[in-house]
Amino acid sequence: MRGWDDLYPLPVPPSWVPGAAVGILSLHFIQKLLFPYFWADLRYLLKVFTYGLRVEMYRLQGRVVTVLDKFVKLAEKQPHKPFLIYEGTIHTYRDVDRRSNRIAQVFLQHEALKKGDTVALLMGNEPDFIHVWFGLAKLGCVVAFLNFNVRFRSLLHCVSSCEPKILVVGADLLGTLEEILPKLQKDVSVWIMAKDSTFPSVHTLLDKIETASEDPVPANRCSANNLKSAVLYIFTSGTTGLPKAAVISHLQILKGAAGLWAFGATSEDIIYITLPLYHSAASLLGIGGCIELGATCVLKKKFSASQFWSDCKRYNVTVIQYIGELCRYLCNQPVKEGEKNHKVRLAVGNGVRNDVWREFLDRFGAVKICEFYGATEGNICFMNHTGKIGSVGRTNFFYKLFFPFDLIKYDFQKDEPIRNKHGWCEKVKKGEAGLLISKVNAKNPFFGYAGNKRHTEKKLLCEVFKKGDLYFNTGDLMVQDHDNFLYFWDRIGDTFRWKGENVATTEVSDVIVMVDFIQEANVYGVSVPGHEGKAGMASLILKHNASLDLEQMYKQVVTYLPSYACPLFLRVQEKMEMTGTFKQQKFQLVDEGFNPSTITDPLYFLDNSKKAYVSLTKELHEMILSGKIKL
Repeated sequence: MRGWDDLYPLPVPPSWVPGAAVGILSLHFIQKLLFPYFWADLRYLLKVFTYGLRVEMYRLQGRVVTVLDKFVKLAEKQPHKPFLIYEGTIHTYRDVDRRSNRIAQVFLQHEALKKGDTVALLMGNEPDFIHVWFGLAKLGCVVAFLNFNVRFRSLLHCVSSCEPKILVVGADLLGTLEEILPKLQKDVSVWIMAKDSTFPSVHTLLDKIETASEDPVPANRCSANNLKSAVLYIFTSGTTGLPKAAVISHLQILKGAAGLWAFGATSEDIIYITLPLYHSAASLLGIGGCIELGATCVLKKKFSASQFWSDCKRYNVTVIQYIGELCRYLCNQPVKEGEKNHKVRLAVGNGVRNDVWREFLDRFGAVKICEFYGATEGNICFMNHTGKIGSVGRTNFFYKLFFPFDLIKYDFQKDEPIRNKHGWCEKVKKGEAGLLISKVNAKNPFFGYAGNKRHTEKKLLCEVFKKGDLYFNTGDLMVQDHDNFLYFWDRIGDTFRWKGENVATTEVSDVIVMVDFIQEANVYGVSVPGHEGKAGMASLILKHNASLDLEQMYKQVVTYLPSYACPLFLRVQEKMEMTGTFKQQKFQLVDEGFNPSTITDPLYFLDNSKKAYVSLTKELHEMILSGKIKL
């Protein structure tokens, strides 16, 4: 009797199949070993290329499609889908479109606004911020987003730098308006989001919106002829001086709006925005990103660490935004039951420290941290598409073809890039910190700052590697490792030189916050008469019910920091001054220095002779200034 194999013989594969299989497995092994990020890089590059190609196709067809155009189309396509959810109230795409039409009609009838005129917007996070923004954009106006945390002199500076025809002020910022109104230029027309006004010559908007038409304004008012034309002014955060009005074009808005999509967000996502809308992260990446996706956003008046996760659960949030210290604020909240019981899958932002990144994941679950790098006014962006902890992104040969950049050597003493004997800048080696510069060309333009040609020119580097080249100076120090991951190292202004060595403020603050009684540390350099460079100083916030242990603090810094990086001065504050985007404010602390006669906060000095931090008295201060104490 014949066996089964005799009746139905198994087919014999061709002789080349085993060899091909071994070859494929070998290639896969080699790829994993030598090019572990190949597929992740390829997927990311294809996304970047696809989006760029789409924009280029529009241009070749003679069409300029802006984010506002996309929003109007979505209002027609999905009118009843929620666009904004604010304090429990739903505003659909149609609702927002129609109310912004009303606002456009009010200004069309009551103000002689021309296409290209500037209107300044001083409002907090609320739906009417977006309604006014979109309404003015439909008139072809350039909208300047004013930081509502900025007061008096600095705010007047911001207003004057963007030269607006109109200033629109939110109802909850009338106190701020009262401060600046007497000094405001007389040719600026002021409107407030109220039905009546106690201010002379100030117009009201809410009453006029109620009676205005919902009809769209003429299409030619908002149609863009060039993607590179200015559409917004967004002010830099002012961490190192007065804010500057960065010129934002349609092209930059389109790039910013693609961020959430590039990280994998979809139209089904619900995005939670707690950051201030005057900042590019909230307005371009957040609101613009929602429009690019056709998604829904939950808008919060103001970030609240205690309400954050309950809001996420209440509104079924799937994507959150963070910036600066926001993630650390969440980690510092008391532990609660069910903290991982939420639907958040993506956290998109920048500025999270390594230790906070790990703690956030451990505590709040499998949320993909999507760290990116980009300046409001910059022409370069990196996105950490692999999830590598601590990295702001990754580069490769193809990415540099599209977005050329380099890391160059920097002289902290002279506060300028190092040039060789031929006058050219020099690139740093992998693993070394260098100044990030990005090439300015037709594909990656730099639009500069409004009303300040000097600041615009100051951000540009000429004749860098060859005659005629031009680069944007980001002011950021970065490190590129041997796997081509990029890491933020420090800001130029945040890095100071002492004892002939460069001190990175982030490195020092990371060491200090490891101490169990320290809540927060802000490190900066202060000038000491008769000494080269700047001496390190740290402003400290203590944890609740904790006291400062000077002995432990001394042991911490001398154990984990080189001697030149140990802060010579400590200042204990009750509250840390922050910018509106959760960045530590430094320039005021630097100006105040370490003088106990003018500073009421407790001050301490690192006395090397006693190997301890001691109270900084007026007598000790005088001895330091006179040189009697060696630093």
